[in-house]
Amino acid sequence: MELPVPLQRLAFRCAFVVLFVYRFIVRPSLHGVKCVLTSSGTVLLVRHTYGTKEWDLPGGGLHRNEAPLTAATREMEEELGVVIEDWLVIGDVLARFQTTKSTMHCFHAELAEPDALELNHGEILSARWFPYGELPTKVARHVAPILRQAGLR
Repeated sequence: MELPVPLQRLAFRCAFVVLFVYRFIVRPSLHGVKCVLTSSGTVLLVRHTYGTKEWDLPGGGLHRNEAPLTAATREMEEELGVVIEDWLVIGDVLARFQTTKSTMHCFHAELAEPDALELNHGEILSARWFPYGELPTKVARHVAPILRQAGLR
């Protein structure tokens, strides 16, 4: 049984706060994935239902003993309803996420059908395709370095 979207969003917001406190106290090293999805000269950015409301690349954290490529595929299926098998490895980007050091394993995929997204509305508030040179002003600070590393800026 799936929770109604408002309850899913509340659960994500609560988990975000708990994780923020944990990360502030423990300061663990984080490993996650960021996925650069492109289609015909545009890049997909999302806004989450939790945390800041900045536009960001889709992605998420790695599960215990999970390979980054597996995490990228899982996250895109969970968040956007797309199964991606042809990934290009962009490389790792080091950044600060909240108060902790974070290694983001970055991947790129070109989508042939950009309108085929099925958003998880509990986690994703909105998703939009932006031309490479016309990104919104409120983007997460790691977006530009990742796009540069992908050769898109």
